[in-house]
Amino acid sequence: MDALPATVDWRTKGAVTPIKNQGQCGMQILDNAHFKTVFDQELVDCDVHGEDQGCEGGLMDDAFKFIIKNGGLTTESSYPYTAADGKCKSGSTSAVTIKGYEDVPANNEAALMKAVANQPVSVAVDGGDMTFQFYSGGVMTGSCGTDLDHGIAAIGYGTTSDGTKYWLMKNSWGTTGVRMVT
Repeated sequence: MDALPATVDWRTKGAVTPIKNQGQCGMQILDNAHFKTVFDQELVDCDVHGEDQGCEGGLMDDAFKFIIKNGGLTTESSYPYTAADGKCKSGSTSAVTIKGYEDVPANNEAALMKAVANQPVSVAVDGGDMTFQFYSGGVMTGSCGTDLDHGIAAIGYGTTSDGTKYWLMKNSWGTTGVRMVT
């Protein structure tokens, strides 16, 4: 893609599942990219080796590696989300598979825009930053923090009528999304 669209909003294409409250655990990495509701619970229960430790957290790249090795993930209706560690249920039919993944270079807004123009993208944010934790609507401004410890989805970008650039972000801590200033 040489020319990127000025505005992208994957919600308008049906690629973004409803926001939910992940509780103490969960990972939002594939449901948006595959236009399906895949779930988090299979990752929580089954991807528990190495860095990924169920509800104790994990890394997106390790989750992608697990999904590839596992042959995919099943739907949330087949493996309901409980927001708690559970025993891995093997034998689920895979609804979504991936063959690979690519990391967007850190601090490269153009590369992130290119990636988000093609599909929703998993991103890491500072989930402990007070500006982020107490976000309540509109374009979030101020410090965003740099201690990357929480995964969310970048689902679009654009510019407000006054010229402020923003990213559309989908979090999983409740029923509202996040719009962040770039």
